[in-house]
Amino acid sequence: MPQGRENKKELFVRACRFEPVERVPVWMMRQAGRFLPEYQAVRARHTFLEICKTPELAAEVSLQPFRALGVDAVIVFSDILIVAEAMGLPLDVPDAGPVLSNPVRDVASIRRLRDFDPGRETKFVGDAIRAICKEAGPDVPVIGFAAAPWTLACYMIEGRTRGDVSRAKQMLREEPQAVRELLERIARTTAEYLKSQIAAGAAVVQLFDTWAIELTPDEYEAFELPATQMVLQALGAPEVPKILFAKGSAKHLENMAQSGAQVLSVDANTDLAEARRLLGNRVALQGNVDPTTLLGDEATIRRAAREAIEKTGGLGHILNLGHGILPNTPVANARAFVEAGQTAMVAARAQAGRED
Repeated sequence: MPQGRENKKELFVRACRFEPVERVPVWMMRQAGRFLPEYQAVRARHTFLEICKTPELAAEVSLQPFRALGVDAVIVFSDILIVAEAMGLPLDVPDAGPVLSNPVRDVASIRRLRDFDPGRETKFVGDAIRAICKEAGPDVPVIGFAAAPWTLACYMIEGRTRGDVSRAKQMLREEPQAVRELLERIARTTAEYLKSQIAAGAAVVQLFDTWAIELTPDEYEAFELPATQMVLQALGAPEVPKILFAKGSAKHLENMAQSGAQVLSVDANTDLAEARRLLGNRVALQGNVDPTTLLGDEATIRRAAREAIEKTGGLGHILNLGHGILPNTPVANARAFVEAGQTAMVAARAQAGRED
């Protein structure tokens, strides 16, 4: 490693493990995407799925926020529905949003789903990770990811969603055994998919549970928690931290803490101080500045970043947003957020020294 160059991977992993760090690492969900002019230039020439399935393009757009913003981790550019497609549901991603053909509506359709070989059928994801690792170097963490089982099940049952997963919720309540079977199929497949990402070089993996918000705590405990545990336990690789993000995290924190994840990524409606009080040092936390904050002025953005870190004391904390960065976020504002997070602990120590 060149003299003076920070090892971001070591910093990130130490934060995940609740070990002392000089500063909090910072990245943003959906950091590779529409708010960046560099991404828009690539997107003007290629469809979304072309980018996902062409390793050199996926690697390029994955690295864009690392170059432009100085984030502390690179998440591979892909889509959570890649797994659904590989299991046998044709995927299209028009501008109006993703569509899965032949949605899962009964036990027979669940049993028609395919297991697949990630090293062959989704090899493009692993190839993109390998390309990112080669370009970024050994001291930058690459994050692999997949959907949590319930969230992928919602998309597979609905075929598409516009904020409505009522059919999936109805199926869960009327055909609970069928949904359990679907969740188990997804969990086994997702574990193999993430293993292939780890083998390709992912230093961290994250599960995204967007639709956890639609489950009651009892439903989460009965259905989603066992499936999520199945994924994370099957991964092994104790050296690779596992992050679990859930929208609606406030009502699921205790259950999420039983998942096997080392880091819980919480949404903007979850108070970080309360989460830390509730969970103690059992798990690290990621988050959770409201993405709309980044639409405001830089002073407000910097204050929000500092306040989030103050709530955790900077220990066992990865600064992030409470959900994905919004497409209309000014690049300068995203950069201000990253810089504020990266310098907050140094500034706090300097202030404390002056006060002493």
